[in-house]
Amino acid sequence: MKLLSVKQEEIIKDETLDFQENQKEPEHSELLHEKVQNNDPYSDMLGELTIHVRIHTREKPFSCSECEKFFRTKTALTVHERIHTGAKRFVCSECEKRFRRKDKLIAHERIHTGEKPFACSECGKCFRKKNKLTAHERIHTGEKPFACSECEQCFRAKGDLTVHERIHTGEKPFSCSECEKCFRAKGDLTAHEKIHTGEKPFACSECEKCFRAKSELTIHERIHTGEKPFACSECEKCFKAKGELTQHERIHTGEKPFACSECEKCFRAKSEFTIHERIHTGEKPFACSECEKCFITKGELTVHERIHTGEKPFACSECEKCFITKRALTVHERIHTGEKPFACSECKCFKSKGKLTLHVRLHTGEMLFLCFECGKCFTSKCDFTVHERIHTGEKPFSCSECGKCFRRKSPLNIHKHTHK
Repeated sequence: MKLLSVKQEEIIKDETLDFQENQKEPEHSELLHEKVQNNDPYSDMLGELTIHVRIHTREKPFSCSECEKFFRTKTALTVHERIHTGAKRFVCSECEKRFRRKDKLIAHERIHTGEKPFACSECGKCFRKKNKLTAHERIHTGEKPFACSECEQCFRAKGDLTVHERIHTGEKPFSCSECEKCFRAKGDLTAHEKIHTGEKPFACSECEKCFRAKSELTIHERIHTGEKPFACSECEKCFKAKGELTQHERIHTGEKPFACSECEKCFRAKSEFTIHERIHTGEKPFACSECEKCFITKGELTVHERIHTGEKPFACSECEKCFITKRALTVHERIHTGEKPFACSECKCFKSKGKLTLHVRLHTGEMLFLCFECGKCFTSKCDFTVHERIHTGEKPFSCSECGKCFRRKSPLNIHKHTHK
């Protein structure tokens, strides 16, 4: 028997859904243009055969008067026309959400009932929709039947391919009504809209942290369970999220697909690229509510806020000294271990990369920071910042006992001993 193509399978699936929809709704039987309206089973079979033959002949006799798109069946045209009219006559009795098609309503109602009638025979995972099960089963079989004609990347589901193709076309058909930002996928828009509403409907049962998207919650829950289902085939390192694995694999392949149009620097991750672009644009979207200082990244703001709160969440297990950042703790721990992993090719070793970078400038004579007031140059940003205070008169470090101010933290610490 000749196998049907993927396209033909999809067409038959759509027509089957349309047929089932109308079978369940005899009051709208006028939509069944192709079916003879009597109880003659031979006539029914002839009508179904007529529709099927159009797959092979490519005949599409029913055209939309609005956009001139063509369809093989009158039912498919009727469903399509609801896009233009906005008609959604199938209403959920639980939440009153409306749908153009009955099968879409039936699938939606399972959200309320919790019904997942389609079970995977391999792992037992259940799904509300048959097409979700079909796509899931391809995880086990490795089948990816939908190939991109541009880059040949393959996908398990037709919907995933459709969204991917928009990368090449640049199409972003889903726009936010609040800020007009556009997205390639409806799911991305839905998640984005929750930024404006502040809605975070997915709560962690362990720590009660809330998330805008179910996928974010799923990844977060793995922090509590310790589950890391995505393993690198090169080094066997495991990750909580597929995106983390993809990014990690680029360490082995050397791939850096995100290039800056300004300086041509390349990055492994889109997030790193986005942050880098802000260096050129000057954008600092994260502002401190205490002092209004702005930062390029959310992480930098979080660290800065600890200056105001006094929080030092990273404690040394040897001496119990606490630090604002994990990196500062890591560098400090090397005092106890004696580790100095950063070696100067000329002379000595250092505990931190930053110290090595500053030291190397002694050999190269490189002076990156120039004072425009007096022309003096400095190898480090820190020394330059302290120097600038000579010209500005700024003394940000004040004694809580007597109010005396200092340009640097170390003289303040020495001064404090005079009060003891």
